[in-house]
Amino acid sequence: MIPGKYRSVSGRAASNVNCGLHLVIQTSSLPEKNKVEFKLNKETPSFPGRLLQHDLERNYSSRQGDHINLVSSSMPSFPILQRSSEEKILYSDRLTLERQKLTVCPIIDGEEHLRLLNFQHNLITRIQNISNLQRLIFLDLYDNQIEEISGLSTLRSLRVLLLGKNRIKKISNLENLKSLDVLDLHGNQITKIENVNHLCDLRVLNLARNLLSHVDNLNGLDSLTELNLRHNQITFVRDVDNLPCLQRLFLSFNSISTFESVCCLADSTSLSDITFDGNPIAQESWYKHTILQNMMQLRQLDMKRITEEERRMASVVAKKEEEKKRESHKQSLLKEKKRLTINNVARKWDLQQHRITNIATNQDIKDSDSQDHCQNDGSTISAFPEETGSLDSGLTSALQGLSVTDTHLVEVDGDTLSLYGSGALECLDRNWSVQTAGMVTTVSFTFIEFDEIVQVLPKLKIKFPNSLHLKFKETNLVMLQQFNALAQLRRVDQLTIDPQGNPVVNFTLWKYYVLFRLSHFNMQKINGTEVTQNDMIMAERLFGILAHVASSELPQYHLISILGDARKKQFRYLLETKGKKPGIVNEENNDSKRLVGESTNRATLNYTTRDFYNEKLEEIKEKKKFCKMYIEDLVKEATEINMKNEALQKLWPQMFIELVRDAVMEIRNKNSYMKLCLQQITDQK
Repeated sequence: MIPGKYRSVSGRAASNVNCGLHLVIQTSSLPEKNKVEFKLNKETPSFPGRLLQHDLERNYSSRQGDHINLVSSSMPSFPILQRSSEEKILYSDRLTLERQKLTVCPIIDGEEHLRLLNFQHNLITRIQNISNLQRLIFLDLYDNQIEEISGLSTLRSLRVLLLGKNRIKKISNLENLKSLDVLDLHGNQITKIENVNHLCDLRVLNLARNLLSHVDNLNGLDSLTELNLRHNQITFVRDVDNLPCLQRLFLSFNSISTFESVCCLADSTSLSDITFDGNPIAQESWYKHTILQNMMQLRQLDMKRITEEERRMASVVAKKEEEKKRESHKQSLLKEKKRLTINNVARKWDLQQHRITNIATNQDIKDSDSQDHCQNDGSTISAFPEETGSLDSGLTSALQGLSVTDTHLVEVDGDTLSLYGSGALECLDRNWSVQTAGMVTTVSFTFIEFDEIVQVLPKLKIKFPNSLHLKFKETNLVMLQQFNALAQLRRVDQLTIDPQGNPVVNFTLWKYYVLFRLSHFNMQKINGTEVTQNDMIMAERLFGILAHVASSELPQYHLISILGDARKKQFRYLLETKGKKPGIVNEENNDSKRLVGESTNRATLNYTTRDFYNEKLEEIKEKKKFCKMYIEDLVKEATEINMKNEALQKLWPQMFIELVRDAVMEIRNKNSYMKLCLQQITDQK
């Protein structure tokens, strides 16, 4: 009997058997006397070292002498093989035609009882002429030139089919081989696993050294215990978890680079032995720990037994990796949320700018049209495009969608505080920790109106005293005057104005104006460029006269009103020293005067935001209204007094005469007058 088990279908047997073959080759065109006889002493084919259980009756343990006749058939291309009756009796179930340089399968006549047939190491290109061997169990066609699996449909009893090292490109024509136990197709040109789902009894499948790029379509192989896929181009594996009996899987020397591409293996409950050596994944530091953590049922990895210590270490490392993964996932979620929020803020900003543009356009139309065109059924045309329908439906729906999403973002990353959207300015009212606030040296404003930023600059100076670098992007910086507002900060070393959304950078001299107006900061960089002494001199030459004109042309009361308390003292100092002779004030005081004067002159270049200007305008209107009413009341009261005075002047002469007359008449009788007076005094008491 042939041994019942073997190690792998690609291996060869350890024990070799010699056969003495006496071949007689006869053709129909040759007479009997020209018959050629020759002997070949040949070793039998080496069989796999661990055969699966087959009912083979003999092994090749002794020298065999086969007397084989190859006689030409009616088709000259197919020789006919015949053996003597003694050889048929002695070796009735097997036939070996190894290394015979056969290019075709010979016609095997009268051998229907064969169970083992060996065509190893020949030049056969096609499987044929064996359809009559319906009892065949073992067929070995290793190392031939076969390009297609064919001619096997009648071999329903076949259990072992060895087709390694051929030229097969596709698995096909195995529909009737439902009893197949071993299928060896290694060393071919197969690119896809297919047409094997019906082989429910197949236990060993060898597809090593093919051209497979992925593993799938394995459903139905319910008995498969060993799958060899070494030396392919596999990048991912699927369906292996649907093989209930799979124990050994060999994936060495492929292109697997991530565990996710083979994660289905973790769901296999039967897999005990697996190999990944020679894959990119095997070079990763996390490789072994990840495999062991996710495939607890394994006993061997890369042909090495797994110890309990390795499992324990894998569990520890896997927990750390899981923590890292969770943290990475958390960071990814935060980044995605940040991205979506910034997108929402950007959309809201774009809608706002679109609306402002429409307002300006509508205002121009209103100014150019007559009053009749400005009225519609007695009501004024709305300045907002949402109400007039000038905003397209896509923008309107986007604006509505923002109501349920975040429309501002506050982020502290290292020493940078980033503010997106006008709502982010409210963060300056938070109770920031001293440590966090002290770390912030850079403040970035994005998608926020500069006029809104100006209103919180005093808070910024208090909350983040170490802020030295300001960044502005999409803040509507449109004129040089707006830079005046930055003078109220404590200190600014760097200023970055992004061209996007800040038209002021299109002005040629904007940097020089910044250096002039904020010269007291001794700024180091503007938009990443170092500030030189020449830049400061040029700024002073260009705009120095501007500050002098601004301070000299303003009335004194107006000038004092726009200066702070410290500047007011400086300004009074200038007024007090103005007019003194140069010799009276020493040189040091002259320097102080010059410096103070420059600072004060620049202070007159201030900036009033549109909203603040509107508020002041309303306040002025209210004051004018109050003053007007007050003056009107004073005038009315003075008019009434004057009218009363004129009336008194007219009546006074007559009144004076009557008073004198009444007095004379009362004192004419002195005694009576005295009595009357005493009586009045008595009555009063």
